[in-house]
Amino acid sequence: MMAKHHNPRRGSMGYYPRKRARSIVARVRTWVDVGKPQLLGFAGYKVGTLHVVKVEDNPNSPFYGQEVVKVATVVETPPLRVLAVRAYERTPYGLRSLVEVWAKELPKDLERVFTVPKREVHEEQMRRLEEVRSRIAEVRVIVAMQPRRAGIHKKKPEVFEVKVGGSPEEALNYALSILGKEVEVRDVFSEGQYVDVISITKGKGFQGVIKRFGVKEMPRWHKHRKGSRRIGSVGPQKPAIMFTTPFPGQLGFHQRTEYNKRILKIGDVSEDDINPAGGWPHYGLVRSTYVLLEGTVPGPPKRLVKMRFPVRPRREVREEPKIVYISTKPIAEGGGSG
Repeated sequence: MMAKHHNPRRGSMGYYPRKRARSIVARVRTWVDVGKPQLLGFAGYKVGTLHVVKVEDNPNSPFYGQEVVKVATVVETPPLRVLAVRAYERTPYGLRSLVEVWAKELPKDLERVFTVPKREVHEEQMRRLEEVRSRIAEVRVIVAMQPRRAGIHKKKPEVFEVKVGGSPEEALNYALSILGKEVEVRDVFSEGQYVDVISITKGKGFQGVIKRFGVKEMPRWHKHRKGSRRIGSVGPQKPAIMFTTPFPGQLGFHQRTEYNKRILKIGDVSEDDINPAGGWPHYGLVRSTYVLLEGTVPGPPKRLVKMRFPVRPRREVREEPKIVYISTKPIAEGGGSG
């Protein structure tokens, strides 16, 4: 009796449908409340990757206390501008928007995105907010990126919501206190913390099953007149072809979340320049604050990357990372430069 032939299935079942993301700006569906009034996320532009030499601070690692080389991603994080405060109430069908209050002064570039609310409506919105204050269950702020402050060479800002932590009353008071102001990444995250990164992956267009699902290419002999870079059979066709059967189609430009990326460093180019000679490939020069994340991040350079507090937090508590050397800098005499 011959052995039964087994093959692993091709492609993960966790990512269906494999179609283009609805928007190039990723959508955060879950926010983690940290118990105090502050923004629960931030965003920046992906710059590129480099390598760092750091002291291994994981006690379970065989290299504990020694210098190790790690890949890291630079994300430029210019300050977010808080445009509006939006309050929600809880209903049997989920959250429902109650009221929103827009800042009196809004940036000129916002007209590139939508029609800017008139300044006179601010007082009316505040009065409406006081009437429904007792019904508020969740508070979020509408923020805008400031690409002119970054090295990305664009003018139109991305506008999105970020949830505010703490009780509804604390969150509302904090949100009103920052309305119309700028929020820095240091106001949200600190070095050594873990974050989840949410972004849209590189788009690769319409691809075949070999590249899209990793299907094994058939041997190129004379009987395969219909081609070798294809599936051998679609399987049963009644009552229908299984949707899990590999077919050609869209690859890339999908929204993906990567969990527990450690912040190695939060720096500012005015104090600690991270630009290589000649600038970053496909990006240019970092001109404002930046975050150095351990590991890689989905998407090409210039793609917007959202960061939030982790939904699967690590249990261990570690001290701040000790960086010995960053690869964009020349090695100083007598050791690395931090």
